[in-house]
Amino acid sequence: MRRNWVFGDLLSQLFERTGQVWGNDDTRSLIELCEALLSAEGEVSGYKLAATLLDRYRMSDDIEKLDFFHHLNDALDLDARQIEALAQDYAETPSLASFQALSEASEPRRQELLRRLNQPVGATDALVAMRVDLLRFVKTHPNLMRTDVDFKHLLRSWFNRGFLVLKQISWDTPARILDKIVAYEAVHRINDFDDLRRRLSPPDRRCFAFFHPSMPDEPLIFVEVALTAGVPNSIAALLEEDREPMNPAQAKAAVFYSISNCQKGLAGISFGNLLIKQVVAELSLELPRLETFVTLSPIPRLMQWLDTQSLDSSAPKRGASDGDDSDLKNLAAHYLLCAKRADGMPFDPVARFHLGNGAEIYDIHAGADLSENGLTQSGGAMVNYLYDLRRTERNHENFATTGAIQATRAVQAMASAVLDNKTKENVA
Repeated sequence: MRRNWVFGDLLSQLFERTGQVWGNDDTRSLIELCEALLSAEGEVSGYKLAATLLDRYRMSDDIEKLDFFHHLNDALDLDARQIEALAQDYAETPSLASFQALSEASEPRRQELLRRLNQPVGATDALVAMRVDLLRFVKTHPNLMRTDVDFKHLLRSWFNRGFLVLKQISWDTPARILDKIVAYEAVHRINDFDDLRRRLSPPDRRCFAFFHPSMPDEPLIFVEVALTAGVPNSIAALLEEDREPMNPAQAKAAVFYSISNCQKGLAGISFGNLLIKQVVAELSLELPRLETFVTLSPIPRLMQWLDTQSLDSSAPKRGASDGDDSDLKNLAAHYLLCAKRADGMPFDPVARFHLGNGAEIYDIHAGADLSENGLTQSGGAMVNYLYDLRRTERNHENFATTGAIQATRAVQAMASAVLDNKTKENVA
Protein backbone atom coordinates (compact mmCIF):
# COMPACT_ATOMS: atom_id res chain seq x y z
CA MET A 1 0.00 0.00 0.00
CA ARG A 2 2.92 2.32 0.68
CA ARG A 3 3.68 2.55 -3.04
CA ASN A 4 0.39 4.45 -3.54
CA TRP A 5 1.05 6.72 -0.59
CA VAL A 6 4.21 8.08 -2.19
CA PHE A 7 2.32 9.39 -5.21
CA GLY A 8 -0.68 10.41 -3.11
CA ASP A 9 1.46 12.32 -0.63
CA LEU A 10 3.25 14.07 -3.48
CA LEU A 11 -0.05 15.19 -4.97
CA SER A 12 -1.27 16.35 -1.59
CA GLN A 13 1.87 18.43 -1.10
CA LEU A 14 1.51 19.96 -4.56
CA PHE A 15 -2.11 20.93 -4.02
CA GLU A 16 -2.29 21.61 -0.31
CA ARG A 17 -1.71 25.12 0.96
CA THR A 18 -1.91 26.56 4.44
CA GLY A 19 -4.69 29.03 5.02
CA GLN A 20 -7.21 30.45 2.62
CA VAL A 21 -6.96 33.83 0.95
CA TRP A 22 -10.39 35.38 0.69
CA GLY A 23 -11.24 38.84 -0.53
CA ASN A 24 -13.40 41.03 1.69
CA ASP A 25 -12.79 44.61 0.57
CA ASP A 26 -15.24 44.58 -2.37
CA THR A 27 -18.71 45.89 -1.52
CA ARG A 28 -20.50 44.66 -4.66
CA SER A 29 -23.39 42.24 -4.33
CA LEU A 30 -23.13 38.53 -5.12
CA ILE A 31 -24.82 39.02 -8.47
CA GLU A 32 -22.60 41.99 -9.38
CA LEU A 33 -19.56 39.92 -8.50
CA CYS A 34 -20.84 37.11 -10.74
CA GLU A 35 -21.05 39.43 -13.72
CA ALA A 36 -17.64 40.93 -12.94
CA LEU A 37 -16.05 37.48 -12.75
CA LEU A 38 -17.50 36.58 -16.16
CA SER A 39 -16.36 39.86 -17.72
CA ALA A 40 -12.96 41.06 -18.88
CA GLU A 41 -12.33 42.07 -15.27
CA GLY A 42 -12.52 38.39 -14.37
CA GLU A 43 -9.79 37.60 -16.88
CA VAL A 44 -7.43 40.02 -15.10
CA SER A 45 -8.46 39.73 -11.44
CA GLY A 46 -10.19 36.35 -11.44
CA TYR A 47 -8.48 34.94 -8.37
CA LYS A 48 -9.39 37.90 -6.16
CA LEU A 49 -12.93 38.18 -7.51
CA ALA A 50 -13.54 34.46 -7.02
CA ALA A 51 -12.20 34.63 -3.45
CA THR A 52 -14.40 37.64 -2.70
CA LEU A 53 -17.50 35.99 -4.17
CA LEU A 54 -16.96 32.76 -2.25
CA ASP A 55 -16.37 34.66 0.97
CA ARG A 56 -19.49 36.77 0.40
CA TYR A 57 -21.54 33.66 -0.33
CA ARG A 58 -20.30 31.96 2.83
CA MET A 59 -21.48 34.90 4.94
CA SER A 60 -24.87 35.25 3.18
CA ASP A 61 -28.20 34.20 4.60
CA ASP A 62 -30.59 31.82 2.85
CA ILE A 63 -32.49 34.61 1.08
CA GLU A 64 -29.29 35.93 -0.49
CA LYS A 65 -28.09 32.45 -1.38
CA LEU A 66 -31.39 31.63 -3.03
CA ASP A 67 -31.24 34.85 -5.07
CA PHE A 68 -27.73 33.85 -6.13
CA PHE A 69 -28.89 30.44 -7.35
CA HIS A 70 -31.86 31.96 -9.19
CA HIS A 71 -29.43 34.30 -10.96
CA LEU A 72 -27.30 31.35 -12.03
CA ASN A 73 -30.38 29.44 -13.08
CA ASP A 74 -32.08 32.17 -15.12
CA ALA A 75 -29.68 34.96 -16.10
CA LEU A 76 -26.82 32.55 -16.87
CA ASP A 77 -28.93 29.93 -18.64
CA LEU A 78 -28.80 28.81 -22.28
CA ASP A 79 -30.23 31.01 -25.02
CA ALA A 80 -32.34 28.41 -26.81
CA ARG A 81 -33.16 30.64 -29.78
CA GLN A 82 -29.50 31.50 -30.34
CA ILE A 83 -28.62 27.81 -30.21
CA GLU A 84 -31.37 27.01 -32.70
CA ALA A 85 -30.02 29.60 -35.16
CA LEU A 86 -26.42 28.48 -34.71
CA ALA A 87 -27.41 24.83 -35.11
CA GLN A 88 -29.09 25.70 -38.40
CA ASP A 89 -25.95 27.56 -39.53
CA TYR A 90 -23.80 24.59 -38.65
CA ALA A 91 -26.13 22.18 -40.45
CA GLU A 92 -25.89 24.31 -43.59
CA THR A 93 -22.19 25.16 -43.29
CA PRO A 94 -20.31 22.75 -40.96
CA SER A 95 -17.21 24.91 -40.71
CA LEU A 96 -14.85 25.17 -37.75
CA ALA A 97 -16.15 28.66 -37.00
CA SER A 98 -19.81 27.57 -36.96
CA PHE A 99 -18.97 24.53 -34.84
CA GLN A 100 -17.08 26.65 -32.32
CA ALA A 101 -19.90 29.19 -32.11
CA LEU A 102 -22.46 26.44 -31.54
CA SER A 103 -20.30 24.73 -28.92
CA GLU A 104 -19.80 27.94 -26.96
CA ALA A 105 -23.50 28.83 -27.07
CA SER A 106 -24.48 25.30 -25.97
CA GLU A 107 -22.76 25.70 -22.61
CA PRO A 108 -24.63 27.72 -19.95
CA ARG A 109 -22.61 30.71 -18.74
CA ARG A 110 -22.95 29.40 -15.18
CA GLN A 111 -20.55 26.57 -16.04
CA GLU A 112 -17.85 29.10 -16.87
CA LEU A 113 -18.70 31.00 -13.68
CA LEU A 114 -18.20 27.85 -11.59
CA ARG A 115 -14.91 27.13 -13.33
CA ARG A 116 -13.68 30.65 -12.59
CA LEU A 117 -14.85 30.33 -8.99
CA ASN A 118 -12.66 27.27 -8.61
CA GLN A 119 -9.42 29.28 -8.55
CA PRO A 120 -8.53 30.24 -4.96
CA VAL A 121 -7.08 27.81 -2.45
CA GLY A 122 -9.99 25.98 -0.78
CA ALA A 123 -12.41 26.84 -3.59
CA THR A 124 -13.21 23.23 -4.49
CA ASP A 125 -14.23 22.49 -0.93
CA ALA A 126 -16.32 25.69 -0.91
CA LEU A 127 -18.11 24.71 -4.13
CA VAL A 128 -18.88 21.23 -2.76
CA ALA A 129 -20.38 22.94 0.30
CA MET A 130 -22.27 25.33 -1.98
CA ARG A 131 -23.91 22.36 -3.69
CA VAL A 132 -25.18 21.16 -0.30
CA ASP A 133 -27.17 24.41 -0.12
CA LEU A 134 -28.34 23.98 -3.70
CA LEU A 135 -29.63 20.46 -3.07
CA ARG A 136 -31.52 21.79 -0.05
CA PHE A 137 -33.12 24.58 -2.10
CA VAL A 138 -34.03 22.23 -4.96
CA LYS A 139 -36.53 20.48 -2.69
CA THR A 140 -38.74 23.59 -2.69
CA HIS A 141 -37.52 25.19 -5.94
CA PRO A 142 -37.30 22.26 -8.41
CA ASN A 143 -36.57 24.60 -11.32
CA LEU A 144 -33.07 24.98 -9.84
CA MET A 145 -32.33 21.44 -11.01
CA ARG A 146 -30.97 22.98 -14.22
CA THR A 147 -28.20 24.60 -12.22
CA ASP A 148 -27.56 21.37 -10.34
CA VAL A 149 -27.04 19.57 -13.66
CA ASP A 150 -24.12 21.92 -14.31
CA PHE A 151 -22.73 21.54 -10.79
CA LYS A 152 -22.80 17.77 -11.18
CA HIS A 153 -21.24 17.94 -14.65
CA LEU A 154 -18.27 19.95 -13.41
CA LEU A 155 -17.83 18.06 -10.15
CA ARG A 156 -17.70 14.78 -12.05
CA SER A 157 -14.87 16.21 -14.11
CA TRP A 158 -12.98 17.60 -11.12
CA PHE A 159 -13.43 14.38 -9.11
CA ASN A 160 -12.74 11.86 -11.85
CA ARG A 161 -10.66 8.78 -11.04
CA GLY A 162 -7.44 10.32 -12.33
CA PHE A 163 -7.43 12.83 -9.46
CA LEU A 164 -8.47 10.50 -6.65
CA VAL A 165 -5.88 9.19 -4.20
CA LEU A 166 -6.48 5.91 -2.35
CA LYS A 167 -5.08 5.81 1.18
CA GLN A 168 -5.26 3.22 3.89
CA ILE A 169 -6.70 4.56 7.14
CA SER A 170 -4.95 3.15 10.20
CA TRP A 171 -4.65 3.98 13.88
CA ASP A 172 -1.59 6.06 12.91
CA THR A 173 -3.61 8.26 10.53
CA PRO A 174 -3.75 11.91 11.75
CA ALA A 175 -6.44 12.51 14.36
CA ARG A 176 -8.15 15.19 12.25
CA ILE A 177 -8.95 12.51 9.64
CA LEU A 178 -9.88 9.85 12.21
CA ASP A 179 -12.41 12.33 13.62
CA LYS A 180 -13.96 12.54 10.15
CA ILE A 181 -14.16 8.74 9.86
CA VAL A 182 -16.09 8.61 13.13
CA ALA A 183 -18.41 11.43 12.06
CA TYR A 184 -19.06 10.11 8.53
CA GLU A 185 -19.63 6.43 9.39
CA ALA A 186 -23.14 5.86 8.02
CA VAL A 187 -23.76 2.11 8.34
CA HIS A 188 -22.55 0.89 11.74
CA ARG A 189 -22.08 3.74 14.17
CA ILE A 190 -18.63 4.12 15.75
CA ASN A 191 -19.40 4.67 19.42
CA ASP A 192 -16.03 5.96 20.62
CA PHE A 193 -12.31 5.80 19.91
CA ASP A 194 -12.05 2.33 21.48
CA ASP A 195 -14.61 1.16 18.93
CA LEU A 196 -12.63 2.88 16.18
CA ARG A 197 -9.41 1.23 17.37
CA ARG A 198 -11.08 -2.20 17.10
CA ARG A 199 -11.87 -1.47 13.46
CA LEU A 200 -8.41 -0.16 12.53
CA SER A 201 -5.72 -1.68 14.75
CA PRO A 202 -6.11 -5.48 14.57
CA PRO A 203 -4.03 -7.14 11.86
CA ASP A 204 -7.14 -8.64 10.23
CA ARG A 205 -8.88 -5.28 9.75
CA ARG A 206 -8.44 -2.69 7.01
CA CYS A 207 -9.96 0.67 6.09
CA PHE A 208 -9.42 2.50 2.79
CA ALA A 209 -10.56 5.93 1.65
CA PHE A 210 -10.49 8.07 -1.46
CA PHE A 211 -9.15 11.62 -1.14
CA HIS A 212 -8.90 14.50 -3.60
CA PRO A 213 -5.68 16.56 -3.65
CA SER A 214 -7.57 19.83 -3.23
CA MET A 215 -9.37 18.43 -0.13
CA PRO A 216 -6.55 16.47 1.52
CA ASP A 217 -8.18 16.26 4.96
CA GLU A 218 -11.65 15.32 3.72
CA PRO A 219 -12.33 11.66 2.87
CA LEU A 220 -14.76 11.32 -0.04
CA ILE A 221 -15.77 7.73 0.65
CA PHE A 222 -14.32 4.97 2.80
CA VAL A 223 -14.78 1.24 3.19
CA GLU A 224 -14.16 -0.91 6.25
CA VAL A 225 -12.88 -4.43 5.61
CA ALA A 226 -12.70 -7.55 7.76
CA LEU A 227 -10.34 -10.38 6.79
CA THR A 228 -12.01 -13.67 7.74
CA ALA A 229 -11.83 -17.41 7.26
CA GLY A 230 -15.17 -17.48 5.44
CA VAL A 231 -18.31 -15.55 4.55
CA PRO A 232 -19.81 -14.04 7.74
CA ASN A 233 -23.47 -14.21 8.73
CA SER A 234 -23.55 -11.61 11.51
CA ILE A 235 -22.24 -8.10 11.98
CA ALA A 236 -21.89 -8.71 15.73
CA ALA A 237 -19.25 -11.36 15.06
CA LEU A 238 -17.21 -8.84 13.07
CA LEU A 239 -17.49 -6.01 15.60
CA GLU A 240 -17.41 -7.86 18.94
CA GLU A 241 -15.04 -6.39 21.51
CA ASP A 242 -13.26 -9.54 22.71
CA ARG A 243 -12.79 -11.47 19.50
CA GLU A 244 -9.43 -13.09 18.74
CA PRO A 245 -7.81 -11.51 15.63
CA MET A 246 -6.64 -13.92 12.98
CA ASN A 247 -3.42 -13.97 11.03
CA PRO A 248 -4.27 -12.03 7.82
CA ALA A 249 -2.07 -14.37 5.81
CA GLN A 250 -4.52 -17.17 6.68
CA ALA A 251 -7.63 -15.25 5.63
CA LYS A 252 -9.68 -16.60 2.75
CA ALA A 253 -12.30 -13.83 2.54
CA ALA A 254 -12.28 -10.04 2.53
CA VAL A 255 -15.57 -8.69 3.82
CA PHE A 256 -16.68 -5.14 2.99
CA TYR A 257 -18.97 -4.50 5.94
CA SER A 258 -19.37 -0.70 5.78
CA ILE A 259 -19.16 1.75 2.88
CA SER A 260 -19.81 5.39 3.73
CA ASN A 261 -20.06 8.38 1.40
CA CYS A 262 -18.75 11.44 3.21
CA GLN A 263 -19.59 14.55 1.17
CA LYS A 264 -23.25 15.52 0.76
CA GLY A 265 -22.22 18.02 -1.89
CA LEU A 266 -20.99 15.14 -4.08
CA ALA A 267 -24.30 13.27 -4.03
CA GLY A 268 -24.90 11.52 -7.34
CA ILE A 269 -21.18 11.30 -8.12
CA SER A 270 -20.29 7.66 -7.57
CA PHE A 271 -16.96 6.57 -6.13
CA GLY A 272 -18.03 3.24 -4.66
CA ASN A 273 -17.46 1.06 -7.71
CA LEU A 274 -13.95 2.46 -8.19
CA LEU A 275 -13.17 2.14 -4.49
CA ILE A 276 -14.21 -1.51 -4.23
CA LYS A 277 -12.35 -2.54 -7.37
CA GLN A 278 -9.14 -0.81 -6.29
CA VAL A 279 -9.33 -2.21 -2.77
CA VAL A 280 -9.84 -5.70 -4.22
CA ALA A 281 -6.72 -5.16 -6.33
CA GLU A 282 -4.70 -3.89 -3.35
CA LEU A 283 -5.74 -6.74 -1.07
CA SER A 284 -5.14 -9.34 -3.78
CA LEU A 285 -1.54 -8.15 -4.10
CA GLU A 286 -0.97 -7.98 -0.36
CA LEU A 287 -2.74 -11.27 0.48
CA PRO A 288 -2.69 -13.62 -2.51
CA ARG A 289 -4.49 -16.38 -0.56
CA LEU A 290 -7.72 -14.38 -0.53
CA GLU A 291 -10.37 -16.22 -2.54
CA THR A 292 -13.62 -14.40 -1.83
CA PHE A 293 -14.55 -10.70 -1.87
CA VAL A 294 -17.97 -10.21 -0.39
CA THR A 295 -20.03 -7.66 1.52
CA LEU A 296 -22.13 -7.96 4.63
CA SER A 297 -24.73 -5.35 3.78
CA PRO A 298 -27.89 -3.93 5.35
CA ILE A 299 -31.29 -4.20 3.66
CA PRO A 300 -32.46 -0.72 4.69
CA ARG A 301 -35.96 -0.61 3.19
CA LEU A 302 -37.15 -4.18 3.72
CA MET A 303 -39.56 -3.38 6.55
CA GLN A 304 -40.79 -0.26 4.76
CA TRP A 305 -41.60 -2.35 1.70
CA LEU A 306 -43.22 -5.15 3.70
CA ASP A 307 -45.54 -2.61 5.32
CA THR A 308 -47.04 -1.97 1.87
CA GLN A 309 -47.51 -5.62 0.90
CA SER A 310 -50.43 -7.97 1.41
CA LEU A 311 -48.61 -10.89 2.99
CA ASP A 312 -49.67 -13.57 5.45
CA SER A 313 -49.40 -13.24 9.21
CA SER A 314 -45.99 -14.94 9.25
CA ALA A 315 -44.39 -11.81 7.80
CA PRO A 316 -42.11 -10.16 10.39
CA LYS A 317 -43.28 -6.99 12.06
CA ARG A 318 -41.17 -3.82 12.11
CA GLY A 319 -38.57 -4.07 14.87
CA ALA A 320 -39.26 -7.74 15.61
CA SER A 321 -36.42 -10.18 16.20
CA ASP A 322 -38.36 -13.39 16.75
CA GLY A 323 -40.33 -15.58 14.34
CA ASP A 324 -39.24 -18.13 11.74
CA ASP A 325 -35.83 -17.23 10.34
CA SER A 326 -36.65 -18.96 7.05
CA ASP A 327 -39.72 -16.73 6.57
CA LEU A 328 -37.63 -13.58 6.97
CA LYS A 329 -34.89 -14.86 4.68
CA ASN A 330 -37.42 -15.83 2.02
CA LEU A 331 -39.15 -12.45 2.20
CA ALA A 332 -35.81 -10.62 2.03
CA ALA A 333 -34.81 -12.64 -1.04
CA HIS A 334 -38.15 -11.93 -2.69
CA TYR A 335 -37.75 -8.24 -1.87
CA LEU A 336 -34.24 -8.02 -3.30
CA LEU A 337 -35.11 -9.87 -6.50
CA CYS A 338 -38.64 -8.63 -7.15
CA ALA A 339 -39.32 -5.28 -5.45
CA LYS A 340 -38.84 -2.60 -8.10
CA ARG A 341 -39.27 1.14 -8.50
CA ALA A 342 -41.33 2.63 -11.31
CA ASP A 343 -38.23 2.76 -13.51
CA GLY A 344 -37.64 -0.98 -13.10
CA MET A 345 -34.64 -0.60 -10.82
CA PRO A 346 -34.54 -2.40 -7.43
CA PHE A 347 -36.40 -0.63 -4.66
CA ASP A 348 -33.52 -1.15 -2.24
CA PRO A 349 -30.76 1.52 -2.59
CA VAL A 350 -27.95 -0.73 -1.36
CA ALA A 351 -29.02 -3.40 -3.84
CA ARG A 352 -29.00 -0.84 -6.66
CA PHE A 353 -25.46 0.15 -5.73
CA HIS A 354 -23.92 -3.31 -5.54
CA LEU A 355 -25.88 -4.86 -8.42
CA GLY A 356 -25.00 -1.82 -10.53
CA ASN A 357 -21.35 -2.54 -9.74
CA GLY A 358 -21.72 -6.08 -11.09
CA ALA A 359 -22.05 -7.93 -7.79
CA GLU A 360 -24.17 -11.05 -7.23
CA ILE A 361 -26.61 -11.67 -4.36
CA TYR A 362 -24.77 -14.47 -2.57
CA ASP A 363 -26.66 -15.24 0.65
CA ILE A 364 -29.15 -13.81 3.15
CA HIS A 365 -28.98 -14.10 6.93
CA ALA A 366 -31.67 -13.59 9.56
CA GLY A 367 -30.63 -12.28 12.96
CA ALA A 368 -27.53 -10.73 11.42
CA ASP A 369 -28.02 -7.21 12.79
CA LEU A 370 -29.91 -7.07 16.07
CA SER A 371 -29.22 -3.39 16.69
CA GLU A 372 -32.23 -1.11 17.02
CA ASN A 373 -31.56 0.28 13.56
CA GLY A 374 -31.08 -3.17 12.02
CA LEU A 375 -34.32 -4.49 13.50
CA THR A 376 -36.27 -1.41 12.43
CA GLN A 377 -34.99 -1.42 8.86
CA SER A 378 -34.83 -5.12 8.04
CA GLY A 379 -36.02 -7.19 11.00
CA GLY A 380 -32.35 -7.99 11.61
CA ALA A 381 -31.67 -9.47 8.16
CA MET A 382 -28.50 -8.77 6.16
CA VAL A 383 -27.23 -9.83 2.75
CA ASN A 384 -23.91 -10.80 1.18
CA TYR A 385 -23.09 -9.39 -2.26
CA LEU A 386 -20.30 -11.29 -3.98
CA TYR A 387 -17.70 -9.50 -6.10
CA ASP A 388 -16.24 -12.03 -8.52
CA LEU A 389 -14.06 -9.91 -10.78
CA ARG A 390 -14.29 -12.55 -13.49
CA ARG A 391 -18.01 -11.82 -13.79
CA THR A 392 -18.61 -8.27 -12.52
CA GLU A 393 -18.34 -6.64 -15.95
CA ARG A 394 -20.82 -9.04 -17.52
CA ASN A 395 -23.17 -8.76 -14.53
CA HIS A 396 -22.99 -4.97 -14.73
CA GLU A 397 -23.83 -4.95 -18.44
CA ASN A 398 -26.78 -7.30 -17.98
CA PHE A 399 -28.12 -5.27 -15.07
CA ALA A 400 -27.70 -1.95 -16.91
CA THR A 401 -29.27 -3.13 -20.19
CA THR A 402 -32.00 -5.54 -19.09
CA GLY A 403 -32.27 -5.13 -15.32
CA ALA A 404 -31.15 -8.74 -14.83
CA ILE A 405 -30.18 -9.52 -11.23
CA GLN A 406 -27.58 -12.18 -10.57
CA ALA A 407 -28.22 -14.35 -7.53
CA THR A 408 -27.14 -17.77 -6.33
CA ARG A 409 -29.53 -20.70 -6.64
CA ALA A 410 -30.00 -20.67 -2.88
CA VAL A 411 -31.23 -17.06 -2.94
CA GLN A 412 -33.44 -17.73 -5.95
CA ALA A 413 -35.00 -20.66 -4.08
CA MET A 414 -35.72 -18.43 -1.08
CA ALA A 415 -37.50 -15.91 -3.29
CA SER A 416 -39.47 -18.66 -5.07
CA ALA A 417 -40.73 -19.96 -1.72
CA VAL A 418 -42.60 -16.68 -1.18
CA LEU A 419 -44.25 -16.93 -4.61
CA ASP A 420 -45.15 -20.58 -3.97
CA ASN A 421 -46.79 -19.67 -0.64
CA LYS A 422 -48.78 -16.86 -2.23
CA THR A 423 -49.97 -19.24 -4.95
CA LYS A 424 -51.10 -21.79 -2.35
CA GLU A 425 -52.97 -19.07 -0.43
CA ASN A 426 -54.76 -17.93 -3.57
CA VAL A 427 -55.79 -21.51 -4.38
CA ALA A 428 -57.03 -22.09 -0.85
